[in-house]
Amino acid sequence: MTKGSAQERYVIALDQGTTSSRAMLIDRHGSIVGRMRRPFSQIYPQPGWVEHDPADILSSQLGALTELLLAYDIDASQIDSIGITNQRETTLVWDRATGLPLYNAIVWQCRRTAPLIEHLCEDPQITRTITGKTGLIPDPYFSASKIAWILDAVPGARKRAEAGELAFGTVDSWLIWKLTYGAVHATDMTNASRTMLYNIHTCEWDPWLLDLFNIPLSMMPEVKPSASCFGHTANPGVVQGIPICGVAGDQQAALFGQRCWESGDAKNTYGTGCFLLMNTGSEACQSRHGLITTIAASAPETQGVRYALEGSVFMAGALMQWLRDELGILEEVADSNAIAQSVPDTEGVYIVPAFTGMGAPWWDAEARGAIHGLTRGASRAHIVRAALESLAYQTCDLLGAMEEDADMRLRTLNVDGGASENDFLMQFQSDILDIPIHRPCDAEATALGVAYLAGLTTGFWKDLDALRSQPRCEEVFNPSSTAEWRKKLLTGWHTAVMRTLPSQKQAR
Repeated sequence: MTKGSAQERYVIALDQGTTSSRAMLIDRHGSIVGRMRRPFSQIYPQPGWVEHDPADILSSQLGALTELLLAYDIDASQIDSIGITNQRETTLVWDRATGLPLYNAIVWQCRRTAPLIEHLCEDPQITRTITGKTGLIPDPYFSASKIAWILDAVPGARKRAEAGELAFGTVDSWLIWKLTYGAVHATDMTNASRTMLYNIHTCEWDPWLLDLFNIPLSMMPEVKPSASCFGHTANPGVVQGIPICGVAGDQQAALFGQRCWESGDAKNTYGTGCFLLMNTGSEACQSRHGLITTIAASAPETQGVRYALEGSVFMAGALMQWLRDELGILEEVADSNAIAQSVPDTEGVYIVPAFTGMGAPWWDAEARGAIHGLTRGASRAHIVRAALESLAYQTCDLLGAMEEDADMRLRTLNVDGGASENDFLMQFQSDILDIPIHRPCDAEATALGVAYLAGLTTGFWKDLDALRSQPRCEEVFNPSSTAEWRKKLLTGWHTAVMRTLPSQKQAR
């Protein structure tokens, strides 16, 4: 990109994550031509509690945006629109009059409200009703119990909320409020669907859920489709008058950025954990395997609400970090690629990384990690290879559950995230799934997704066909295994999993 090239126009993606805020410049070809990043601090008041300072979230995001504009000499006339993507479920409450937060942001990872959720789930009917309305499994992960905690913990907060003085928002709402200088209190459907207060079938804040958590409707933001105009920038600290025209939670933004626009399309983000989402079209599939049903981002031309099934692998990149930091058998996580390929197989070694329990489709919080099949001949390379293979096995189990729930057969899997850079893992994933794996050359699918949403809203890109026609730089890993090989390895994996689960689960 040439600095000061005034004839060029761009979409800016603001990607507000759990540990950093980023701003990216996307051109009409869908290429990221500039990016800036600012990290911010994590706050751990007690074990299991995680918070962010709302001022840090805002200053890091505005700082990254300002640095981007200065570094590439961009003025307002060159910016078509802004899109916002964000860490999901993280909860903020602020004063409508002053814009000041009542408390730190309670982060999605925070477990402080577990006792409240456990108490509610003592009644199976409440659990079924929550899942039926929201598509979610009741958990402190989501926003509802976090809002309730703030209203109870901050003196006078509940009374002020009932008087209409307070606003709730996920991180996207907080940024929209600040960027528009308090003119707009809004969120999009994807973020609303992660609060455990939004009915994904009627597409409204649900009175029964609000009453269950004792949260006034007056606190809630207006909900819009992801591809909508959410207002214009008016904050004196940033460029003025730019439309904010795309908003989506990070995983739904990545699904859109990976061009998973049709039913049956899926993507897997290999990060600290894995987030696997499958587009199920206009049908909100209710899972029989403990997966989450959520709202997917969709283009302006798409009629009606689109849904997705979502599942998570708890330990992905975190497992490789454990090999490096706790076991010391890796100097750098990137070394795992060559080390795994230095042996032809694991010699029967399987790692089940149930450090914090097993997720879908097993759902056993009591399970703990184990290494199975060790012999005197097992080496460092076998353990490293087994760790990488375990990520592929868990993804295979999740996808199998998704295919059953959605009654769809996966054609390909799109991937992104740090661990997707590991060639051995991607080839093994293709072999064990027996489908092609598509890895984009630039793994910033989250930023691209929200930029696409913003640009489609304004007409920067005419429609989805205009995006489909753009060349896509990607690597494809094609399966090269036999059915017998897959069956043997998956049988070994499932045997290892069953040996890891507590005895009462094995007996079922």
